[in-house]
Amino acid sequence: MSSSTSGVWVFKNGVARLVENGAAAEAGGQAVAGKRKALVHTPSGKVVRSYAELEPELRALGWERYHEDPPLYQFHKRGALDLISLPADFARFSSVHMYDIVVKNREAFRVVDI
Repeated sequence: MSSSTSGVWVFKNGVARLVENGAAAEAGGQAVAGKRKALVHTPSGKVVRSYAELEPELRALGWERYHEDPPLYQFHKRGALDLISLPADFARFSSVHMYDIVVKNREAFRVVDI
């Protein structure tokens, strides 16, 4: 089995989910669903489904948004070197971006398989 973490974002009922290539397979002409990842705001237990849901949670943790680079959604903390850079289009928000947020906010977010 491949150890690739790339995948395809699938949108269903307004929810974006990552289907990883390494976990997907063809079986008798029908695709078998792979693992999907979701970013969860740990205190509330809610899945983050948009930047409109993510931004207030990051601001509450002291992150400020940069508005100078429209192709990116960027946040920084005063007095720190940390920077969170996300694609402007939430459809391109991947597990790599999720884990970046988790590493910089360990108590507030986690990534789960859904």
